[in-house]
Amino acid sequence: MNSFYRMVLSGLVTVLTIAGGLAAWAESYALKVLPPEHQRMVDTETGVTLTFLTSDPAADTNFYFHERSWSTDSSIIYFYSARREGGLMGYLTQTGELVRFDTPHGPVGAATASLSRNSVYALRGQEVLELTPSIEISRNPAKKRSRVTVTERLIATLAGYSPHTALNESCDGRHLAAGVSRFDDADQPGIITIQVETGEVKTVCRFPKEPGYGGHVQWSRTHPNLLSFAGRIERLNIVDIRDGRIRMPYKAIPDELVTHESWWVNDQLMFCGGVHPKPIEDSHVKLLNITTGEVRIVGEGAWWPQATPEQVAKRNWWHASGSVDGVWVAADNWHGDIMLFEGRTTRPRLLTTGHRTYGKGEHPHVGWDRKSEQVVFTSHKLGSPDVCIATIPAEWRPK
Repeated sequence: MNSFYRMVLSGLVTVLTIAGGLAAWAESYALKVLPPEHQRMVDTETGVTLTFLTSDPAADTNFYFHERSWSTDSSIIYFYSARREGGLMGYLTQTGELVRFDTPHGPVGAATASLSRNSVYALRGQEVLELTPSIEISRNPAKKRSRVTVTERLIATLAGYSPHTALNESCDGRHLAAGVSRFDDADQPGIITIQVETGEVKTVCRFPKEPGYGGHVQWSRTHPNLLSFAGRIERLNIVDIRDGRIRMPYKAIPDELVTHESWWVNDQLMFCGGVHPKPIEDSHVKLLNITTGEVRIVGEGAWWPQATPEQVAKRNWWHASGSVDGVWVAADNWHGDIMLFEGRTTRPRLLTTGHRTYGKGEHPHVGWDRKSEQVVFTSHKLGSPDVCIATIPAEWRPK
C-alpha cells in the first residue's frame, strides 16, 4: 500500500500542494510532549555554564557535528534518543520539555534542521520528509504540557536508491543531498540530490564498488553547487552537481591522517590530521582554501616521541566545526575536552572538560547554534550519554 492510500485510510490527509507541477501530500498531527529533565551546572575548570538537555539513563546524542541541530528560530534543539519512546526528539528551549518526533507511519532519522525554513528534514525509510512544528508554549508546564503539532510534507520517495547518510541542505535551501549505498540498477554507491520544492531526484555521481567512498556528504556553506564527501583513496573530495566532476583538493602524503572534514566560511574546508601515524598520532585542526589550495593550522595539536597514546590524545583535536559568523572553531579530544580557537588569531580557549573517558563512550561531536553563542555535544558527565550545551561567555568574544 503506498503512502497516499495509507494517509487516506488513516484520515490524516489535510492539504494537497502543487510545487513545480508535482503533487505533494501534507498531513498534520500532534506530537508527544514529555516533562523537562534538564540539569544545569558550571564547569569547575573554566566557569562555563553547562545545560544538560537530557538526563535519562538511555543514550541521548546530538546530531553529527556538520548537521544543524537548532531550528531556524532557535525554539527547538533536535537530537536522537535510544530510550524506549525515543528516536528523533527535540528540546523546547523556552520550557525544557522534550518532544518526540514520531510519525503515524513510523520513525524518522537521518535528520538535519533547515537553514531558513523553520522545519527539519528527515528520512522515513525511502521517504524524504519535511516536518514543520507549531508550538503552543504552556505558561505552567508542570501542570499542563505545551502543545506541539507538526505538519508533515512528503518531498520525495527514493525509489531505486538505498540512502545511507544523513540529509544535508544546500546553502541556498534549494536542494538536499544524501549518499546512497547502491542504486537499484547497479550495485555501487553514489550521491543524489533532492529538490526541496519539487521532489525531483537526480544522480550527481557514482563510484566503483571498490574502493567506493566513505560518505559524509555535505554542502559548501557558501557555494550552492559544491558538495564534499569522504573518499577511500583521498579523504577530501569535492563534486560540482552541475556536471558531476570530482576533484581532490588535498592529496595526503603516505601515512598522513586526513579526517573529519566540515565546511566553514569563505569556501574553506576544515579537517583534522597530522603526519605521525597511530598509535601516537597528532591531529591539528586545519583549514583548506579550496580555491587557492592554501592550508593553515587553526587549532594546533601536539606530538612528542616519549608520549603514550593517552597523553597524546589529550593534546590533539577532532570533529572540528566552525561558528556561522566565522569567529570560532570548536574541536573535541578523546578525553571529552572541548577547545575553542579564534578564527583569526588561532588563540585557544578551553571551553569545558571531562565529557568522556579515554578509550570508551560517545564522542562529543561538537555542533553550533544559529547565533554563534552556544555549542551542542554529547556528554558522559551524568553517567550515560546525554545532550549538553555550553554557553560561551560574552566577554570571551574577540574585539
